[in-house]
Amino acid sequence: MPPRLLTPLIVACALFMENMDSTVLSTSLPAIALDLHQDPIALKLALTSYLLSLAVFIPASGWAADRFGARTVFRLAIVVFTLGSILCGLSGSLGGFVAARVFQGLGGAMMVPVGRLILFRSVPRAELVQALATLTIPALVGPILGPPLGGFITTYAHWRWIFWINVPIGVLGVVLATLFIPNVRETDPGPLDVRGFVLSGLGLSSLMFGLTVAGRAFVPPLAVWGLILGGAVVLALYCRHAARFAHPILDIRLLGVPTFRASVVGGFLFRLGIGALPFLLPLLLQLGLGMSPFRSGCLTFAAAAGAMAMKTAAQRILRRFGFRAVLAVNALISSAFLLSYGTFSAGTPVWLMFGLLLAGGFFRSLEFTGINAIAYADIDNPAMSRATSFTSVAQQLSLSSGVAMGAAVIEGSRVLHGDPVLRTADFGWAFVAVAIVSALSALVFFRLPGNAGASLNPGARYAGASAAVAAPAPDPVPLNPVART
Repeated sequence: MPPRLLTPLIVACALFMENMDSTVLSTSLPAIALDLHQDPIALKLALTSYLLSLAVFIPASGWAADRFGARTVFRLAIVVFTLGSILCGLSGSLGGFVAARVFQGLGGAMMVPVGRLILFRSVPRAELVQALATLTIPALVGPILGPPLGGFITTYAHWRWIFWINVPIGVLGVVLATLFIPNVRETDPGPLDVRGFVLSGLGLSSLMFGLTVAGRAFVPPLAVWGLILGGAVVLALYCRHAARFAHPILDIRLLGVPTFRASVVGGFLFRLGIGALPFLLPLLLQLGLGMSPFRSGCLTFAAAAGAMAMKTAAQRILRRFGFRAVLAVNALISSAFLLSYGTFSAGTPVWLMFGLLLAGGFFRSLEFTGINAIAYADIDNPAMSRATSFTSVAQQLSLSSGVAMGAAVIEGSRVLHGDPVLRTADFGWAFVAVAIVSALSALVFFRLPGNAGASLNPGARYAGASAAVAAPAPDPVPLNPVART
């Protein structure tokens, strides 16, 4: 297999490992708490500590890749993530476990954004859609396979194996990255924006932590609102700083590129709704409909099968109908499927649930592929590292917001009917709310120009990035202005 075709698979494996790890862990928290003699609520720190680590270090991932080389940082990130996994598996106390998760999060924060950067700089622009279709699958499969796999390992082996299975995957990733991934870097990355790093880290960690714990009942509501509002204020201060600094760690000037802005804003709305799905669907099937965790996991796997079916069709669909039409119409179609999941009841045939989940997975994966691709349609290579950092932060924020929104609607529904016991109808209202938010992304995508994403079509001539980011490049496909070592 040519190295160029291996690159998306190598990056996809790293993304799969990172996504799978978090979802597997959430299923096994009760068993881990019992083994460490802790309250299960306290073990939520294992999830939030990892999230905070991502929030702090993701903004610096692009600069690190430009400064030290993408392959160097990618390999180091895999090593750090794998070592963190080993430390998690060896932990014998809550403090040690949380510290290991923070260390693991440092690797995850660098691994996924830098992996995407490698993909964007190694694959010709005309082949980017197909490469992203491959990369999108782990993001959908990981959260779906995670719960049944975590339950299986915890039931039939030991929870520590959840982390130790990352070791062979990590070793393989380092070997493949060494053999097949070029060490691309910028010749002049500029200085590290230390002040921006501090402000973005404080703001994002506070905001994402507040959104994550909202409605979870183990942090007082006043503290939650303090975290959310405090994080928003600090991020506002960061935006003021970034507008004046020559090399900001998160470059808000990229939003001046229409296609990038549509991907970030529209993608945020779409992911906010879809991000609640891995949280809401297992709860609906298990608590609302009384399914076992294993049966629930087997049913939700249909969405992953739909995503895989999309892999070969995405580029043809986007080429035939164009990015604007596909993103706008498909956002509405995906939202309709999301809305349909709220109608599931004890009387709904399993075959109908499976079919709706299968078709929904296909359309959601197509939307993710288009959103991710259009973000880089008009971004030149020197700005690519800043763009990947920006989009990674936006994705994390949207997913955290989605879970918080779903939990808030369920909690509000319970308050209205005055019964602390969850009802199936509570989940129905949550699906209605998140589906409406996802559908609103269509308004953003409808505003795209008709030729948006033309540079991503095979044979298209690339007109260069927007003047808001860089001067136009006259070449059909821009020559990579980075040193290869």
